[in-house]
Amino acid sequence: MHMPVTKNVASIGVLPHNLKSAATWSAGGRNYDKISETIADALDHVIQRIDPQPQEHFLDIATGTGWAARRIFTRGAKVIGVDIGEAVIAAAKLLAPHIEFRVADAEALPFADATFDGITSTFGIMFVSRPEDAARELARVCKKGGRVGLVTWPRGGTLEGMFTMMKPYMAAPPASPPPSPFEWGQPARVRELLGNAFDLKFETGVTTLRLPSGKAVWELFVTGYGPTKMLAANCDLARRKELERDFIAFHEEHSNDLGIAMPREYLVTIGTRK
Repeated sequence: MHMPVTKNVASIGVLPHNLKSAATWSAGGRNYDKISETIADALDHVIQRIDPQPQEHFLDIATGTGWAARRIFTRGAKVIGVDIGEAVIAAAKLLAPHIEFRVADAEALPFADATFDGITSTFGIMFVSRPEDAARELARVCKKGGRVGLVTWPRGGTLEGMFTMMKPYMAAPPASPPPSPFEWGQPARVRELLGNAFDLKFETGVTTLRLPSGKAVWELFVTGYGPTKMLAANCDLARRKELERDFIAFHEEHSNDLGIAMPREYLVTIGTRK
């Protein structure tokens, strides 16, 4: 299935200021699908609420390896998945060759105005560097009366805690750092971004990370989650060992007799295009 494109944005690909982020999110490759598996219930939550219908046209933004796109396809909708990471898109194509996937930037989508009946982004669009641009693009390609469904991590949750734990190992932020992705987990901020174009409703949920040990969580993330994998790769051996120690310790705070059970709160946003 090929969606119509606008000539002015059809060949943009990844915007120059997002190339570093593209390399980061690409790094997990096919192993990123194992990350998606641990949040499958949250992905199903937003898909159930947006309720794709047979023959509707859907777009999944920041699709990763296409887990949500595959779930939408099973509902009978036509779906295309886009992501800035080349390696995760390559994996998505292998995992679901019957779905169209392409490299594209959420801040400059290569589709005509009012193309899609529904648009989803599961823990993806929240990581864009220019939220207002992404929000404007999301509204632009959605048909009047169409729906948007987002699932995002909030401020103060365990996912923000994980990034806070990793922060000492990251390079110093630029003089003008991008806004926190966790702002997308606050209804007030989502209303600022999308409220002019969409009638919005919200629901919260919790997905629990269950693995045998903190070491198992480290192995999963250092091989499949781009930000953790790239961070570890950029550390020298001693610093990498310290990062591994702190990462394991953070997750072991949520251990019980059977292993790790870390609750991860999330926000579901459903919007109808005005």
